[in-house]
Amino acid sequence: MANSKHERVNDIDTVATVEDAHSEDRAQGAASQRPCGCRAGVRYEGESEAWAQLKTMMKDHEVKSGQEVDAAVESDATDPFATKDPVPVPAEDRAPGKLRGAGARSPLFWKIMLVAMALIWGYSFLTMKTVLDTVPTFMLLSCRFLLSAVIMFVIFHKRIKAHFNREYLGFGVLMGCVIWSAYAAQTLGLVDTTPGKNAFLTGTYCILVPFIALLLFRERVTKWHIASALMCLVGVGFVALDNFSIQMGDLLTLVGAMFFAMDMAVVGHIGRTRDVSVLTSWMFLFVGLFSLAATCAFEPRVPAEQWTPEIIGQLVFLAVVCTTIGLLLQNQALSHVPPATGSLLLSLESPSGVLFSVLMAGEVLTGKLIFGFALIFLSIVLSETHFSFLRKFFKKS
Repeated sequence: MANSKHERVNDIDTVATVEDAHSEDRAQGAASQRPCGCRAGVRYEGESEAWAQLKTMMKDHEVKSGQEVDAAVESDATDPFATKDPVPVPAEDRAPGKLRGAGARSPLFWKIMLVAMALIWGYSFLTMKTVLDTVPTFMLLSCRFLLSAVIMFVIFHKRIKAHFNREYLGFGVLMGCVIWSAYAAQTLGLVDTTPGKNAFLTGTYCILVPFIALLLFRERVTKWHIASALMCLVGVGFVALDNFSIQMGDLLTLVGAMFFAMDMAVVGHIGRTRDVSVLTSWMFLFVGLFSLAATCAFEPRVPAEQWTPEIIGQLVFLAVVCTTIGLLLQNQALSHVPPATGSLLLSLESPSGVLFSVLMAGEVLTGKLIFGFALIFLSIVLSETHFSFLRKFFKKS
């Protein structure tokens, strides 16, 4: 019996194909599982072919992976904003994709954070209106951002020390200049226009962001981004506009919207491979310093008796909640979601301000406001779902 099995093992060397093996089995009356000789030992018929297919698949996968790595390296090489900082970014700060770490949050989490901060900033319109009756614009900005910078440097001093280099300082200055210009233009425009038109024209950044990201960083823009942004813009118009006249304040507000859009596009791109908390800390510091220089040069001093506990408390709220927490979460979120989606969700700030005015300041809720809110809600649904659930519904019916 042993000799017979040995002879059959040797006979496999004369078999050229699987069909030959089956023919020999039928002639000898052998079992369906025929052993075959190989360097690794004795395997059954067909296993060597499966192993060959597996090796082919592995080679194809290695080639594909190598091409993806080469493409990523080439993309980083051609990107003028690619990071050169040798210190690794914490996993929770990395964007989804090749750099995503185990601690990173999902894009849905950051979208929820953007909506929450838009609602908080909508509420802050009521607080800002009260504070601006006492504190000039640039003094308000200097108090907000310098206090926020102190908080950020205390919390993230280890990260700031680890990433203390020209790259982070340069981007901090860039982000500070852009966001300071945005706030300055928006606030100066408010002097010569209505609050509703100011909110509406500022909300136009939801249309500008995808195109600025396309021009600066070649970010992908889809038809859904454009359609949802246009629908959102119309909705904000119904919520905020009383008339359609154009004044100098309106033009300044549009300039501010352009800077807001530029800030979102820049943060969304450079924050994907860098520590966003460090970038935000430097941004706060430079915005505060720019505002401090402006208030010292152009604005009168506020008498000491006007610094009441109520004003100080409102300033602390604006600095801690709306600036430190709000802008930090915004910058983190913009590095985890597409710029077009992020700007659309942040544009909820304008209608939420009107909503809080209705709930807390006695503003009348009209059919025009309700229609505007409905359009804004539909624009977000369009951006996130592309109305795919409707296609499924019609297919079933």
